[in-house]
Amino acid sequence: MTEKLFTKNFSLLILGQLTSLFGNFILKLALSMYVLEVTGSAAIFAGILSAAAIPTIILSPLGGILADRLDRRNIMVALDTLTGISVFCAALLLSEKNALIVIGVLLVLLSVFGAFETPTVQACIPTMLQGDNIMKGNAVVNQVASLSYLTAPMLGGILYAVFGLKPVMYASVGCFFITALFECFIKLRYQPSINKGSMLAIVKQDFLSSMQYISKEQASILKMLLLTAFLRFFVMGITIVSLPYIVRTVLGFNAKYYGGAESALAVATILGSIAAGLLTGKLKIHRLSVLLASLGIFMVPAGIAFLFPFNPIIKYSITVISFCGIQAAISIFSIFAVSLIQQRTPNHLIGKVMAYTQTVTLCVQPIGQIVYGFLFDRFSREIYLVFIPTGIIVCIVGMLTMGLFRNMENEQQEM
Repeated sequence: MTEKLFTKNFSLLILGQLTSLFGNFILKLALSMYVLEVTGSAAIFAGILSAAAIPTIILSPLGGILADRLDRRNIMVALDTLTGISVFCAALLLSEKNALIVIGVLLVLLSVFGAFETPTVQACIPTMLQGDNIMKGNAVVNQVASLSYLTAPMLGGILYAVFGLKPVMYASVGCFFITALFECFIKLRYQPSINKGSMLAIVKQDFLSSMQYISKEQASILKMLLLTAFLRFFVMGITIVSLPYIVRTVLGFNAKYYGGAESALAVATILGSIAAGLLTGKLKIHRLSVLLASLGIFMVPAGIAFLFPFNPIIKYSITVISFCGIQAAISIFSIFAVSLIQQRTPNHLIGKVMAYTQTVTLCVQPIGQIVYGFLFDRFSREIYLVFIPTGIIVCIVGMLTMGLFRNMENEQQEM
């Protein structure tokens, strides 16, 4: 008998993610628009966001340890409640004189809460679901995130334009409290851990045991983490930096074209998530290497478009189509990769391993963005010299991973 995907627990988790992500997106959109209006500087807000991301990078491993030692349901309820209270207090304290300080502190607090929430949510999925449903569940979570990203900016922008910042903040507070309410009804198996020694000793022991597991007992997981770092450096670095730069600076189009491109990428992500759900049980693990190679292949047409004197609208169209292909492929790969890691990791280690994935991602992606920011400035008139070599490198590395994925496939069959 096939196990049902949308169990009560998983349905509650999805509803909670939907309201939480929507609240996050409309909040950050409103905060960014407010800071830009007050300061007139995108650099100031970028600096605040960069500084606010540091707690997530530092605290994610600790978040993973707590996710494995405490009741995950209670962690999620507490974090969303604290998030709602923090935003509510920030809205009450906010004024023109202290706006930047209040917003900066709020973003830091959101970053701290995110360090604990992300590994906890990811650790819940393999607890709620089994077998192929783990991949389908991750695909649904990814679809929810993409739908929120697609709809929240538009609705958040309308709310901000009509009512201003504080009403949007109060609306996000409502979203976080609703999320906490949904999570209160989730029921997860929880067995308290036996704690011996000081807190520092426990943290050290948990860290060493999880590192030993992924480096020796399941070395394929470590290789997957390194591969994730590679992808984040090249793929996310080039897409996040190049799209606004090409649309606004190189091609000279207005914000509507950039917004259209972003919407197209969100739709591509949703389609990729749907495809991942449909391919569950059908896509062989060793085929993931072909999927990785396709990321590089999709980059090449974007480079070729700038190698020839095409009309700007043609260059724009080719670039958007190429990026949509990249986005769909990375969505499918990410879902399968995370699911494979979850399936191979025992319950008492899953939170820590998921936290390492988040830490690697957050550390490497900004470096890639900086490198590609420099490259696009350096080769602003020869964009193809950035796209085509990067595409070739990603394609070659993708094909070289075939051995890794074949070994993982054999191990999966033995399991």
